[in-house]
Amino acid sequence: MAAKNALNITRQVKPLVSSTPLDARIRVLSLYKAWYRHIPYMVKDFDIPPSVNECRDVLRRNFKKNAHVKDIRVIDMLVIKGQQDLKEVVNHWKQPNHIMAKWFSDEYIEERPKDFISKFLSGHE
Repeated sequence: MAAKNALNITRQVKPLVSSTPLDARIRVLSLYKAWYRHIPYMVKDFDIPPSVNECRDVLRRNFKKNAHVKDIRVIDMLVIKGQQDLKEVVNHWKQPNHIMAKWFSDEYIEERPKDFISKFLSGHE
């Protein structure tokens, strides 16, 4: 009896935005296109070191990283987060260091000096 009630509860869960997988796919592709179109402006406005092509490669990798997700609710959640990030970048609510940390975690960050002389000469400690 308890298992029957559990099945009814899971069936009552409604999708966040998309009602079908095709609808979710359309939302994902429109988010990808919006990011793809805004990348040249982002690179110019924030004056970040990577080129437009490098940023587009990172965008493609980030979307392919989540390509295995099939649950419509999870897809909707990821799309909403992506739209929020895009809005923050478009409205300049993010700073260049936020963009670099999220997109290029270790590629462009300079390694800190380890020995005493290097720390002293670079002004650390």
